[in-house]
Amino acid sequence: MAPPDRARERPEREDRLNTPGRDRSRLPRLRVDGDTFGAFAEAFARFMGTARFLMYMTVFIVLWIIWNIVAPPSLRFDEYPFIFLTLMLSLQASYAAPLILLAQNRQEARDRISVEEDRRVAAQSRADMDFLAREIASVRMNVGELATRDFIRNELRNELREALAPESEDRPDKRKA
Repeated sequence: MAPPDRARERPEREDRLNTPGRDRSRLPRLRVDGDTFGAFAEAFARFMGTARFLMYMTVFIVLWIIWNIVAPPSLRFDEYPFIFLTLMLSLQASYAAPLILLAQNRQEARDRISVEEDRRVAAQSRADMDFLAREIASVRMNVGELATRDFIRNELRNELREALAPESEDRPDKRKA
């Protein structure tokens, strides 16, 4: 008799603690295109890193402080410790930091891809240079074995002398005379 299947003995429940990937949220999921949001984060980080942004923020904070010190008490909305200003700056920083990190991560990914491509191109260039170096060495070795113009001239002269020399040796009567 076959052992009983344990999966049939215990029905699986979706809300078990040991079930990975369970979804407990009842809210609809917000779908955001990663590239679009990443491009926004890069534009935001690029703007926050400019002197223009620093000047705007400086002017805004100075005007805020001056308004809340000089304006009539009925028009002031943030008294001396400037708690509301601090809250706004904290909120801005809490959103700016993750956006800047996201922009840096995207730049790092682009840099990694660029470095990998540079390595691939460098490896291919190295292989091409090694091949050409071997070919040049082979040509040099073969050039050493080629006959030069002077060598061919000397060989032709020697052959011509040898060809002419037997004629004079074949006529013994002309030499003796």
